[in-house]
Amino acid sequence: MVATFKKDAAVSGHKDGPVSGAREVAQSLAETFEPSGRQAGENRLSPSMEAFAEQAKRLPTDEVIINMGPSHPAMHGTVRVVLRIDGETIKDADVQIGYLHRGFEKECENATYGQIFPYVDRLNYVSPMLNNVGYAMAVEKLLGITERIPERAEYIRVIAGELARVCDHLTCVVAGLAELGGFTAFFYGVRAREHFWELLEDISGARMTHSYCRIGGVAWDLTEDFIPKCREKIAKVRKLIDDTRSLVERNRIFLDRMEGVGALSAEDAVSYGITGPVLRATGVDYDVRKDKPYSVYDHFDFAIPIADGGDNLARYLVRIEEMEQSMQIIEQAMVQIPPGAVIIDDPAIALPAKREVYNSIEGMIAHFKHIMDGLRVPPGEAYSFTEAGNGELGFYIVSDGTGRPFKCRCRPPSFYTTAALRQLIVGANLADVVPIFGGINMIGGECDR
Repeated sequence: MVATFKKDAAVSGHKDGPVSGAREVAQSLAETFEPSGRQAGENRLSPSMEAFAEQAKRLPTDEVIINMGPSHPAMHGTVRVVLRIDGETIKDADVQIGYLHRGFEKECENATYGQIFPYVDRLNYVSPMLNNVGYAMAVEKLLGITERIPERAEYIRVIAGELARVCDHLTCVVAGLAELGGFTAFFYGVRAREHFWELLEDISGARMTHSYCRIGGVAWDLTEDFIPKCREKIAKVRKLIDDTRSLVERNRIFLDRMEGVGALSAEDAVSYGITGPVLRATGVDYDVRKDKPYSVYDHFDFAIPIADGGDNLARYLVRIEEMEQSMQIIEQAMVQIPPGAVIIDDPAIALPAKREVYNSIEGMIAHFKHIMDGLRVPPGEAYSFTEAGNGELGFYIVSDGTGRPFKCRCRPPSFYTTAALRQLIVGANLADVVPIFGGINMIGGECDR
């Protein structure tokens, strides 16, 4: 099932077509300060503005090179963009990443398979539970135990992962609104995210960097009151998302900054290797959960939202609807979740229970070997991929038979969307960099690794 969302191109008062150069600036001023004209959908300039536009055409302009980031708040401290601008128009851009490179892949070579979970938490630190699941599945594929994972553990992974996906999309959407001046909407969205962070804290004991998944399952079961509490939180989050939408979706400033800005074609998105909401905003209905089902996603009925246009507004609409679909998946999972174990019953893979570690020599030795030497994975290589918050998150692992990976390579979805940033911003206005960059949701820890 695919849910398609068409943006309303004939919004009352919207500009009929592009206006270039100084006239565009003058027209923007006139529209801002002539509310009656905008309500009537008129693009007529006042006489004073017409005179200003004619004078501005004759003024000489020189191109200027400026830095945007990494210290600029809209660049998240992780990206530097060197812009060549003519007035307010971007003529060229050099996008430079790497300011949050921490050597994740090299660090993994010096850690046991179990010790890598805290590292993957810090890739996309906005939805770390999805990173946990993706990495665990790659190691399980190498071990050949994918079919032996307890079904209850798979359901818990889905519930936790979809909670994290909603938090990821909420952060992207409302932080972008704050950067456009919609600070009230930001507070609504952060309050909604807080509800789900409380649930994730109940599951894992941590608000953000969870390290909850284990190779072969999850660390422990859900709390006794988790399911009723989750249902209550979902209802509150839905209300807050509706409140946020009501604040912005008919707002003239929001629509002018989003519609038609940062457009990307489906062909270009595919050629860049882009996946996730940015790809689906171009009309391509690719989602790993549907096209290459994993875990127990084939047990649920949900739609893949797509939109037309590939612009900022399309990306916003896709994320808004994906949050609803994720909450529907969680609701179905809570109904279907079976009883049983939450981690594989294999002492060679799973850590022994604490009571065994403290009360038996066999348990203590097993725990010591797991921690010091690591889980022994047969020699070989495997690639596993999942649908993370920004798209296809992949882990390619090479094992040499020891307790530590010989190589661990991450395919971060943010890297590919950031590769398209130059194309998205060249020709746009300087101020458009902020919503465009926010809309692709570049996460520095994931992109730079």
